[in-house]
Amino acid sequence: QVTLVESGGGLVQAGGSLRLSCAASGHTSTPFALAWFRQAPGKERRFVSAIDWTGDRAYYSDPVKGRFTISRENAKLTVHLQLDSLKPDDTAVYYCAAGRFGRLHYDYDYWGQGTQVTVSS
Repeated sequence: QVTLVESGGGLVQAGGSLRLSCAASGHTSTPFALAWFRQAPGKERRFVSAIDWTGDRAYYSDPVKGRFTISRENAKLTVHLQLDSLKPDDTAVYYCAAGRFGRLHYDYDYWGQGTQVTVSS
């Protein structure tokens, strides 16, 4: 069982930056990838970014590529998402997830409660 707790959300103006963090705790029998998904009001949850166990490989969705950066600390139990050049369309609840390295919801077995990011125009 893995517990994920997100932090770092908030309100920011367009063009600004935020840094989201997700701390994982608990125990799994295998190393796990960490990812971020987001869900805007009235829309389905969508993939944002993922990083593998080693930190050597990362995926980004097209809308965030070049603006967001994912990283994980050496302890491998914390993941960060640096959000730069934010746009109003980035407004959503951002969820951290742990599981198999991939871009799909079913790649991930564990989910955090989410943190709200609101970008004003």
